[in-house]
Amino acid sequence: MHSRGFKQAVSLGLLILAIGFLTGCGHQSTASKTNSSSISSKKVTHITTKTKKSPYATWHSVKTVKLPILMYHSISSGNPLKVPATEFKAEMAYLKQHHYRTLTTTEAVYALSHHRIPQQKIVWVTLDDSYTDNKTAGWPILKANHQHATINFITGFATHPNHLTLADAKKMQASGTIDFQSHTVRHLDLNTLTYEEQLKELTDSKRWLDQKLHQRTAVICYPAGRANQATIRAAKTAGYHYALSTAPGITTSDTAPYNLTRQRVTPGMSLQTFAKLLH
Repeated sequence: MHSRGFKQAVSLGLLILAIGFLTGCGHQSTASKTNSSSISSKKVTHITTKTKKSPYATWHSVKTVKLPILMYHSISSGNPLKVPATEFKAEMAYLKQHHYRTLTTTEAVYALSHHRIPQQKIVWVTLDDSYTDNKTAGWPILKANHQHATINFITGFATHPNHLTLADAKKMQASGTIDFQSHTVRHLDLNTLTYEEQLKELTDSKRWLDQKLHQRTAVICYPAGRANQATIRAAKTAGYHYALSTAPGITTSDTAPYNLTRQRVTPGMSLQTFAKLLH
């Protein structure tokens, strides 16, 4: 009986030790997993933080920004506002071959307002009136060259024949090759309207673009380049930061922000003449 009791005690002790060992291992494993997860999480956070960089980190400061803004309309033929696709293609190829960076609106606004530019030469390609051929003829050329352009969109013409639709604008915007700024609602000569009428044209077109394209529209392009002091006041009130005119010249960071000058590209222009627009 004494021997049997001793064996039972030993067996019970071993069982208690085994349970304790297993419990301890389980606890240690959980702690190890927690530490591992925490370290892993910290690494991911650290990597993510390190890779977040300003898109302008490599840009440098200059005393005066000089920005040629090219003005196109239709990419077709037939009148002085229409540049054939073959010429547009040659002009975009010239920009690419001569290492011009075709700025987005956001980049152009940043450059002018911060006096900072990238290492490359810069140009801002703009197309007025949102013609359908901007998509069918111009867009494929820009995509092939990995270039960018801004289309000044007449919001009231989105359902008109021969003009880009909202669906077109969304598709082109999503590509990253095109952005859209305001060209008013009805494309009227603003300086013939009252202040209230001008403000409505500017406000309604901005609201439409902001809501439909989920953006903050920063630039108004005056129809026919016409504006008066009331127009400028309305543009500021509507929330625009810059305005495009049709006055010729190279825009600089010293140019009046609500009267940015542009260089008109006309049909039949030689590449030598085109090159002069950039300087």
